[in-house]
Amino acid sequence: MPCVFPVLTIKALGVVQLGGEARPAIRALTLAHTAGVVLTMLIVGGMLESLRAAGAQLGWGFQLQSPAFVTFTAWLVFVIGLNLAGVFEFSSRFTGVGSTFAARKGLAGSFVTGLVAVAVATPCTAPFMGAAIAFALAVPTIFGLGIFLLLGIGMALPFLLLGFFPGLGTMLPRPGEWMGVLRQFMAFPMFAAVIWLLWVVARQAGSTGVLVALTGAMLSGFAVWLLRFRGRIAFAMRLAVVVGALGLLPLITPAQASGEPFISGAIPYSAAQLATLRAAGTPVLVDISAAWCITCLVNERAALENGDVQAALRAGHAVIMTGDWTDRDPAITAYLEGRHHDGVPLYVYYPPDHASPVVLPQILIPSLVQRALRDDTG
Repeated sequence: MPCVFPVLTIKALGVVQLGGEARPAIRALTLAHTAGVVLTMLIVGGMLESLRAAGAQLGWGFQLQSPAFVTFTAWLVFVIGLNLAGVFEFSSRFTGVGSTFAARKGLAGSFVTGLVAVAVATPCTAPFMGAAIAFALAVPTIFGLGIFLLLGIGMALPFLLLGFFPGLGTMLPRPGEWMGVLRQFMAFPMFAAVIWLLWVVARQAGSTGVLVALTGAMLSGFAVWLLRFRGRIAFAMRLAVVVGALGLLPLITPAQASGEPFISGAIPYSAAQLATLRAAGTPVLVDISAAWCITCLVNERAALENGDVQAALRAGHAVIMTGDWTDRDPAITAYLEGRHHDGVPLYVYYPPDHASPVVLPQILIPSLVQRALRDDTG
């Protein structure tokens, strides 16, 4: 899914590097990655369970509703991109000498990659795990955490299989000079992810948020540049720059929502407006989306804004109503919960004449939307 593209970039390089490792090392690295995924899935799921039990109205992917978290993630991805591009390398003090420390460093890297995978990828998992997540939040906590545990194992399973099936390991490419070129090339998807995250910050916190985010990115780059210097003064400067960047995060606060819908011609979601339209017998297509949900944006561009779909909506005198869940919105969260969903996207078509609503698939193509309109409007 699109949200995990930065993580897949790192893991693609990790898989390539496994080609020159012994089988025990491959198994250890894949287990470390699995541990990172499972532990973080349990933490995110546990936090969501706890916050909702305390009365907070949150859903899956709630961490990306914080512009400060999105900004920090953008900085992290930016620094990773600089590393892949060869702008900096860790000195021998950090990489260590000898196979024991090198293995430990590899295990830590695999673990952290699993952690980042869950933190960034949760919005894109909702279309496939939405029912399981909704059920996990509805049952007692102990059973809910068990479901999150299984979801984490499933998410890590493809990479885990490499460590326990020797036949798959023989398919891994052997290291060579081409790995350096591939590593540098992989920096550009990371920078593309930074652009996407900054666009999300712009939607959440406006131009001031983008200014703060770019300033932090500059400070992050400066801290990376300082890695080439040794000594206490250089260490103190790096620490001061990092602390200064982190000190900017509280300045990133949600801006006043613009109310601008994702789809041209759509109206913002309102429970009262929806009830009025339904009472009048007007067909309504409700689209619950978020700027940080790339799946949502792809669906809207490829399906809902498709010319044939738009023509079918006009022919049926249907109204598109969009709910922007980029920031926390209790009204939209309540609507999702009412439809037994805990994440986006969600598409619900309300036919005319008060017929029962139809929940559309979370991965849309134009023909699916047209078929729903045709079946329910005649």
